[in-house]
Order: sequence, then structure tokens, then C-alpha cells
Amino acid sequence: MSFFNKMLASIGIGAAKVDTKLEKSSYTAGEQIRGEVEIYGGNVEQQIDAIYLTLYTTYIKEIDDNKITAKAPIEKYKVSEPFTIGVNETKIIPFSFTIPVEVPITVGRTQVWVATELDIRSGVDSQDKDYIEIRPSKIAAKIFDEISALGFRLRQAECEQASYKYRRNYPFIQEFEFVPVGGAFRGRLDELEIMFMSQSESSAEIIMQIDRKARGFGGFLAEALDADETHVRMTITQQDLHNLGETLRQTIARYS
Repeated sequence: MSFFNKMLASIGIGAAKVDTKLEKSSYTAGEQIRGEVEIYGGNVEQQIDAIYLTLYTTYIKEIDDNKITAKAPIEKYKVSEPFTIGVNETKIIPFSFTIPVEVPITVGRTQVWVATELDIRSGVDSQDKDYIEIRPSKIAAKIFDEISALGFRLRQAECEQASYKYRRNYPFIQEFEFVPVGGAFRGRLDELEIMFMSQSESSAEIIMQIDRKARGFGGFLAEALDADETHVRMTITQQDLHNLGETLRQTIARYS
């Protein structure tokens, strides 16, 4: 019977299972995440080589002119050393790690989750998936607040495959598309796009794409040639936050 159970466990029947329980389901980018991994023994004793937690996100990728939703790992964490799980035994392993500040914000169709992998020797690995909400970091939230105060509304947010021009640590970049619905820029701009090139606890490097509204034949010609678009690269630090609204207003006005 033991040999039969081992054979079944080797193909995943009656093998150890894993369930990750997070402290909460909503986090700010850069925040620490805590939880426990619960491992439930199956019908036979098994050797667990390691437990890995991987933070994943989705992004839009283009293949042969078709857009598909792909996934990308953001960070991988090892939360255990090798151990043995007995028959019907339960083990609980606490963990904590810091979510990278550059994790995408879960807005629009973008999803973020923690995937748990139980690496079982001579068996089928057990997995678990826990979706979480990611809110913007302090600097990103301040940028969004000031853009909103200038009369812009978020129209679309998408995590897309990054071109080699913009690629940094990950194969994607998150874009936020705003339209002016009030204030001084209504009627002057078609849209304003913001991309986060890099972020840390103390600063954020962004690119603003300022799209001017076409005016007359020359304007329509410029629009067709993308000459009505200006890309502005900025680095915003904690020290800049007290006057960020005016800085953004002046920068946008200069190119609109």
C-alpha cells in the first residue's frame, strides 16, 4: 500500500498541498507583506526542497500583430529550507517581504498576485495563487493628485510591453492616459500620458507625453506626423512634493 501511495503522490494524487494566507489583500507599493504558508501532508511522507513565493503581474504583449495578456515575475522569494512533511501533518511557515516600489498599480486590467510553489522532490509541485490590490506609492499618489487638481481625468491605464527604448528592470511599462476635462488645459491638449520609468522610496523618474490639440490644417498635419507630441522626462524627489503642482503646471504649459 505504501508503494502504491508513493506512486500516486508522484503524479500529484494524495500528495502534499499548500495554501498561503496573507495578512491582508490590499497594499501600497513598497509596503511589507506578511503571511503564513500552510503545508498539508498527504498520504505519504514527502521531502520538500523549498517553498518559493513569486510576485507576478499581467501586461499586454504584441505577437504577430495580435495583443495577448502575458504574465511577468517581479520578484521571487525563498521562504524555507528543505524539510519533511509527514502523513496528514500540517506545518505553518510565517514569512514577510517588501513589495518593490516599482510594482504596477492594479488599475484597469492589470492584476498582481502572489504565487506559491511547493517544490516537492520526486513529485508534482503544489501551487497556490493569491491576488492582491496594489495602491500607488506616496510619490506616485502625489503626482496623480496634482494632475487631477490641474483638471485632468484618468481615461485609461495599461501595463504594456516596453520598447527597448524604455525597458529597465522589467519587460513592461505602465502607462496612465489622462484627458483634460476642466482647468486651463481643456481645449489646449488632447491628452497627457505619464509613464513611470523607475521608482524608489525617495524619487520617481517619469516621462510625460504631452499631446497638443490640432488647430487648423497645420495642426492636423502635425498630428499626422506626431509632431504635436512632446516627451518630457522628469525626476521627482520627496523634496519636490511641496511644490509639485506648480512644477507640473509650468511644465505642461510650456509644451501646450
